[in-house]
Amino acid sequence: MEQSSMRAVGWARSLPVSSGPKAARDWTREHLAALGWTRTAPDLVDSVLLTVSELVTNAHVHAHSPAQLILTWDEECLHVTVHDASPRLPEPRPPEEDAPGGRGLLLVSALADAWQTHRCPQGKDVIACFQPPRSATVA
Repeated sequence: MEQSSMRAVGWARSLPVSSGPKAARDWTREHLAALGWTRTAPDLVDSVLLTVSELVTNAHVHAHSPAQLILTWDEECLHVTVHDASPRLPEPRPPEEDAPGGRGLLLVSALADAWQTHRCPQGKDVIACFQPPRSATVA
């Protein structure tokens, strides 16, 4: 049997609606620091943190649900997954000029290398992938 050389590491945290996106950003920042990215790829860290904030906010505000935040690093891509209890998939929409919100998925689309959604038996997952520059992958 051939063994795969791929290694992966992951972290997960449940965030009740009362916790807010700051707790999600702080928790994510700690794990990105453990990967060495706060030092080697600070712009990427900012993009990941803004995406986490947007996705967790969407789970809390639109799904009225706790958010499960999962970070998975597979040595090529950081997968940021936010699960909530609503089966309704998000739909990017053009923001209204005077509206204070409505730009979250536009931001995610601009910041992440790719993003997608999946329905699950008890809600949905929104997944954003980030590929760091080669120089950032060596911690």
